[in-house]
Amino acid sequence: MLLVLAAASVRVLREYERAVVFRLGRVIDTKGPGLVLLVPAIDRMVRISLRTVTLNVPPQDVITHDNVPVRVDAVVYFRVVDPKCAVVQVESFLKATSQIAQTTLRSVLGKADLDSLLAERETLNEELQKIIDEQTEPWGVKVTTVEIKDVGIPPAMQHAMARQAQAERERRAKIINAEGEFQAAARLGEAADVISKNPTTIQLRYLQTISEIGKDNSTVVFPLPMDLIKPLLEAGRPELPRGNEASPLVNGQPSEHARS
Repeated sequence: MLLVLAAASVRVLREYERAVVFRLGRVIDTKGPGLVLLVPAIDRMVRISLRTVTLNVPPQDVITHDNVPVRVDAVVYFRVVDPKCAVVQVESFLKATSQIAQTTLRSVLGKADLDSLLAERETLNEELQKIIDEQTEPWGVKVTTVEIKDVGIPPAMQHAMARQAQAERERRAKIINAEGEFQAAARLGEAADVISKNPTTIQLRYLQTISEIGKDNSTVVFPLPMDLIKPLLEAGRPELPRGNEASPLVNGQPSEHARS
């Protein structure tokens, strides 16, 4: 009999556990960790773990602010910081926290657009954590982190988003192409200004272009500008002395002007 009473009055709690002791229905103290002594048949103990709990929020069907139906699930990390409140103030703090997380998830995400839901998750996570923590604080529960795990989008909306992304990429490609043409035209204008100052530069550029064409062909036929060979023709023509100039002939005889 003594052994039974001793076993009923002694409890051993681990480092992460606390005991809320009720004596005749009233809370008298929070004990632990280590050895806890109870009065048999009078005291009753409720064991509470202080470790962080990982709570998976079931997938919730949410309609965003821009009327897009999505399916979202999240994970909540919380721990008990006040064992007495966790036992006295709420029937089941785990179930209550889960329900609060579900309703808050639907409420907050219903006010956000789809783009915000996909691109600004950190901001939404912080807002969810703040709201849930404020509601669970009277229960002695501290919510440390809330993370949105997955956002399910209908297939029709996925196809629409893919078309939108493709159109956006095409728009950027056209802008980049137009920008390249603008820069090329500006460079050509600057080159034309430089070439216009020296006409010989045009001929050199012309010959360079012909040389580049000739790399792929064995025979190239191109017209030779007269302006290019005119100096050569004038340099090769002999000049007669003024005293030895040929006299014009009229019907095979020297003209009167020549005889005089």
